[in-house]
Amino acid sequence: MKTIHLKSALISSLIVYAIAIIAFVASYFYPVMDDADLQANYVLSFVIIPAAFIGAHIYYRKGHLTNGIVLGLIMFLIAIVLDALITVPFFIIPYGGDYISFFTDRVSG
Repeated sequence: MKTIHLKSALISSLIVYAIAIIAFVASYFYPVMDDADLQANYVLSFVIIPAAFIGAHIYYRKGHLTNGIVLGLIMFLIAIVLDALITVPFFIIPYGGDYISFFTDRVSG
């Protein structure tokens, strides 16, 4: 197994995170379901799959040979940190949420 290239993993993770946040927030502007939070979670669930492919493509296009599971775990950990530092303080707490509810809430109602 080759070593992880943290700079490339961080850039890939930031791109996946940005795509996910944009889709999540944008879903609130186009109400289709009665429950806007549930709709946003569904949109995020669908968008995260192609976003992860894009992130992996960006990472591997430079010829890195890191195991995909290792890259996925690193990107997942970076996403958790970004959620704790950006998503919760700026998008969840102002609307009455908190860290515990964000990290323990179910995706579907």
